[in-house]
Amino acid sequence: MKIITNIAILLVAALHAGFLALEMFFWDHPFGREVFSMTPEQSAETAVLAANQGLYNGFLAAGLLWGLIASKRDVTFFFLSCVIVAGVYGALTASFSILYLQAMPAMAAFALMVFARSE
Repeated sequence: MKIITNIAILLVAALHAGFLALEMFFWDHPFGREVFSMTPEQSAETAVLAANQGLYNGFLAAGLLWGLIASKRDVTFFFLSCVIVAGVYGALTASFSILYLQAMPAMAAFALMVFARSE
């Protein structure tokens, strides 16, 4: 069960590393504009905000990796909680799809951690 839990946490970290790359480096490029259905003008106007958001996603990925590498369950729980809160907030304020892309994978990893702990 621990291996499955760690894979789920790594998946959440990888998603956030991907969000970092998309928001920091590809936002104002054709790929980023296609993903977010933006015009070149829209992506240019919001690139700085997206880069800031991408940096935060990078911190979430780093925190999850730190928790895994250091075997710090409390750190991993904390960062998964942050991802869940950010995902729910994003779903309520930006796009409901964020709930599925960000919060749900973190919720699954969180549940796996709780279940693995009770074994």
